[in-house]
Amino acid sequence: MMGLQKAGTHDWRRLGDLTAEAFYDDPVLQWLYGNDRAIRSSFRILAKEIYLKFGACYFNGNRGAAMWLPPEAKPVPGRLIQLKFALGPGLMGERGSLKRAMTLGKIMQRHHPDKPHAYLFSIGTSPAARGKGHGKALLRPIIEACDEAAVPIYLENSNPKNHGFYSSWGFKPIGEFAAGEGGPPLVPMWRDPHHKQADFGF
Repeated sequence: MMGLQKAGTHDWRRLGDLTAEAFYDDPVLQWLYGNDRAIRSSFRILAKEIYLKFGACYFNGNRGAAMWLPPEAKPVPGRLIQLKFALGPGLMGERGSLKRAMTLGKIMQRHHPDKPHAYLFSIGTSPAARGKGHGKALLRPIIEACDEAAVPIYLENSNPKNHGFYSSWGFKPIGEFAAGEGGPPLVPMWRDPHHKQADFGF
């Protein structure tokens, strides 16, 4: 299996496109935007403006990608990023998509835990690569790093099909909330570290 590669700032387009391909069938994103073009634009913007600047992002060849934030990262999207959303996925998506996306961002922020943690924003593989261990390959190094540093991990599961995958790694549901009025549910999940040591790093 091809080893992981850490993404650089110049990889934002590739990172966004690989992630979007993995999430085209995601119930929440389809409800938000209604088409693949807007989903791809959204992930490109998030990769470029948030996760490559403040977090750690990885590829598993062209099979999948993951985007993380370490415990100390607290990015606050400014007006420029909001404008890019309005001009990108907001215009490309179905009517009301920008409002739905902004509302969901506020809802997710309200439910985000205050306790220090690593945040798994996205992890996914292309449809052709699923069921072959590529998702595990993307997740394993970060799980190990968080265990060694005694850092818990938080994520929002937006697709019920992924519940078993996350549960197998020790993630546990800590509630449920709707993506917005009439929207599908997201299930926040938490994983406590399994080992306790000192240094942390992606």
